[in-house]
Amino acid sequence: MKRKVLIIYTGGTIGMEKNYETGSLMPFDFEHIFRKIPEMNLLECEVSLYSFPEPLDSSDVGTEEWKRIAGCIQERYEDYDGFLILHGTDTMSYTASALSFMLKNLKKPVILTGSQLPIGDLRTDAKENLLTSLYYASLYDGNEAVIQEIALYFEYKLLRGNRSLKHSAEYFDAYQSPNYPVLGQSGVHLNIDKEVLYRPPSGEDFYCDFHLSTDVLFVRIFPGMNLKHFSILPTVKVLVLQVFGSGTIFNNKDTEDTLMKIRDKGIEIVVISQCVSGGIAIGKYSNSNIFHKVGAISGHNITAEAAITKSMHIMGNPNYKNQPFASLFERPLCGEMDIINI
Repeated sequence: MKRKVLIIYTGGTIGMEKNYETGSLMPFDFEHIFRKIPEMNLLECEVSLYSFPEPLDSSDVGTEEWKRIAGCIQERYEDYDGFLILHGTDTMSYTASALSFMLKNLKKPVILTGSQLPIGDLRTDAKENLLTSLYYASLYDGNEAVIQEIALYFEYKLLRGNRSLKHSAEYFDAYQSPNYPVLGQSGVHLNIDKEVLYRPPSGEDFYCDFHLSTDVLFVRIFPGMNLKHFSILPTVKVLVLQVFGSGTIFNNKDTEDTLMKIRDKGIEIVVISQCVSGGIAIGKYSNSNIFHKVGAISGHNITAEAAITKSMHIMGNPNYKNQPFASLFERPLCGEMDIINI
């Protein structure tokens, strides 16, 4: 039996081709993808296509587009065995993270991929990324999908979506998962590490949670920063604060007073690390104890992309039946972080 995979084309470089007369990149009609990559007809899966009416640069993809993608999967969930989302690379990790929180009890593969060069370029990475992603999106062991989570495939590596980040705008190997093992790797053989795959709660039905709050602000701390600028902090509900190392910040009364004023406004403070690898360990250094005093929340080793989208997902979400924001954020919901204890 051939597995059925739906490609959801949102836009991005992968859907471009070069006009060799002008040298400019321009989108092509993605309905012609089978002519561009005839190898798709040789795959052991049945491929269908859904395209956004207007292809989007990934910098234009936000909360409404995440809902649109999630809704597309929800409407067609019973009709397909797997889903492949083609997306621009700049914000792909944000979309992967957001979908991981929105698509609850997922029992089928949802893979995101894109490319650094257009599909019509002679040296493109688009073909390999697309073909191997289709393989992973259709991979089953009997009647059970091997991958039951949001994953991102790029340059021979399959990564957990909410653990991924884009680290290069130049190289084909553009994505990393610094705090979690690679889920699979393609070489001569296409491999999967089943020991590190996520599994949703058993016996729970799939559904889509469309709640996303936009009352979230992200700020990166830097040496010499004047915290008085926080006095003009807009009305937000969550401040994701990216601090030094394992959780340090300026150790003085002005800092403590400023953070306490933020907390007194009812704003939640989530603390994440500026380091790509490792995470927050409040109490490891004395300059991190200030976060205990003000009641800030440790993001442990979560990525910035996942911290932002997780905050959007749980802040004010009625589906969590008034559970405190802190208790929800401090525990993994879908494999997005590990708890770091000192």
